[in-house]
Amino acid sequence: MALSKLERRQRIKHRIRKIVTGTAAKPRLSVFRSNKEIYAQIINDVDGVTLASVSSRDKEITTSTKAEAAAAVGKAIAEKATKSGIETIAFDRNGYLYHGRVKVLADAAREAGLKF
Repeated sequence: MALSKLERRQRIKHRIRKIVTGTAAKPRLSVFRSNKEIYAQIINDVDGVTLASVSSRDKEITTSTKAEAAAAVGKAIAEKATKSGIETIAFDRNGYLYHGRVKVLADAAREAGLKF
């Protein structure tokens, strides 16, 4: 029997998380994508702390399309990271394909100064 989309994403997510972890020196940028919104957070897995988070639901992010919202979230999370002294991160696509809104967010974060 074939896996559902959610079961498939969960398997990929667990496979990725075995490898990608966030430390104080190189925290993890985790992306969650729903049908309407996109969320990004920078996490230190060793201490179990979220260092910064941004979502397309924030009031300062006003866009018309989902791709523009993803770009704005990527830029905002990079600005928050650089303010708190974070330059390099480990990117966690959370089981999603590196395509579409996830890629737009990653490219915007790279352009705003994050290295990964």
